[in-house]
Amino acid sequence: MRSMWRPGRTDAAIAAGVAVALLAAGWSGGHVGVLGYALLLVSGLALVARRRAPVPVLAVTGVCAVGYQAAGFDVPAVAFLFAVYAAVRAGHRAVTVAAAVLMLAALPLAALTLGMGVGDALARGRGALELAWLVAAGAAGEALRQAERRADEAERTREEAALRRADEERLHIARELHDSLTHQISVIKVQAGVAVHLARKRGEHVPEALLAIEEAAREATRELRATLEALRDDGAGAPHGLAHVPELVERARMAGLDATLTVGGHRPDVPAAVDRTAYRIVQESLTNVARHAAAATASVRIDYRPGAVAIRVDDDGAATPGDDPAPGVGLRGMRERVTALGGRLRAGPRDGGGFTVRAELPVDRPS
Repeated sequence: MRSMWRPGRTDAAIAAGVAVALLAAGWSGGHVGVLGYALLLVSGLALVARRRAPVPVLAVTGVCAVGYQAAGFDVPAVAFLFAVYAAVRAGHRAVTVAAAVLMLAALPLAALTLGMGVGDALARGRGALELAWLVAAGAAGEALRQAERRADEAERTREEAALRRADEERLHIARELHDSLTHQISVIKVQAGVAVHLARKRGEHVPEALLAIEEAAREATRELRATLEALRDDGAGAPHGLAHVPELVERARMAGLDATLTVGGHRPDVPAAVDRTAYRIVQESLTNVARHAAAATASVRIDYRPGAVAIRVDDDGAATPGDDPAPGVGLRGMRERVTALGGRLRAGPRDGGGFTVRAELPVDRPS
């Protein structure tokens, strides 16, 4: 189960703890200067923003440390060490080194303003900020930064390896399908076509079973060709997406279907998977209308909503509300694509006759 304790709360707790520790250290020294206490408080509380703005926090804690040293508070620059760690972890090594050098010089100068001798000022500055503390804080930040970078690289390598294995498996399946099923189905289609042709040439009655075999083989060839095309698609070419939907509608018109396209809202930048899936839904829906629906018209509507893309394809075919058509390969494929993206799909006869396909694809899924 994911922890409810977020990094922001951790930073707030650390900032509050450091602020309390600094105030306690200042109080134990018997000081009463309001300005010094204010600087101690600001120095600690500034750490709450160390992840979001590490360099400004580094500057604030450094200035505060010099300020409360000049005010007479002999308190270690603990907040500055936390800021050094955060800045190095964020990758600001050069800025952090420069700030550390300035601090090592500024703290003794702040002590000199109190009327101390040079030796005492140097000793007080060294007590407030030891060089070993600085090195340890910077080394801890750099070590964690390198560990996070290695973890990111390992994760990216795992993802690339998984994609490579998936590509290899996809191509292997495509080769197997091509070598086995394609050849066999082609033979069936050719043999059935020859038998039908000869029967008609002789003036004989063509058995319905033979015509069904010929049509089934032709349909299986088309479906298998589409499947092989999808399996072999390695993304090398420009993938089809929402921008290509008008071309689908235009092709449907050229095939004799009175198809229309309506777009609502402004198209945002959508993930590539959503873009391809939306195109496939419209493509498969229009293909089904042309092949099976006996429809004269079809309408495609795409609505860009906050956080989602809604797609609806309607036709005026022969389907009626009481029909319960068996889902084919195309419809199952659409449903699997939509479900994999966390969306919803509904397909079935609509009121008044005809068929409708409605899908909603999330644009930004929660992590």
